[in-house]
Amino acid sequence: MLPDSFAAITRSQMDASLTMLRHAIQSCTNARWKRPVGVWPFWLVVYHTLCYVDCYSAPSNRAWKPHPVFHPKGRKELQDEYPSRGFTREEMLDYLDLCRGRFFAAVERETPTSLRRASGFSWLRFTRAELHLYNVRHAAHHTGQLTAALRKSGAKVGWVKAEKPPSAPIQARSPP
Repeated sequence: MLPDSFAAITRSQMDASLTMLRHAIQSCTNARWKRPVGVWPFWLVVYHTLCYVDCYSAPSNRAWKPHPVFHPKGRKELQDEYPSRGFTREEMLDYLDLCRGRFFAAVERETPTSLRRASGFSWLRFTRAELHLYNVRHAAHHTGQLTAALRKSGAKVGWVKAEKPPSAPIQARSPP
């Protein structure tokens, strides 16, 4: 038996990943915000990362409800190469808060039985437990890309150590 619940452990790791993403967003200059990280502009890597934290926090692909502020054209925003508009740092910080709350609520809803069920996403052929770990890994991967790009340009972006999360789910702020 693990000393902490699956939800607490997973929340702690996602919280650390999202805190590092927050630091990357805040450390990014106005000029860097639109510059490429690999192929895509910095802001678009942030947006992509948060879109999938959001989507994979839903019970299934079918159950995911795009937020009207961050997905003005609904699901089409995820299918197109670029979203229908660019987003500011402030908007992405608001979206990050929303995604954190949705992820925390999602893992808190899980039960030992539900964690053994299929992910709910046809292209991810594993359990819900693995889905949540995959979600953390995906967020950490792109946060690492952004952090590396910032460090290469001289910004100081530090490591965030995971902390034991509070026992109650953290509520997201409402976006504008």
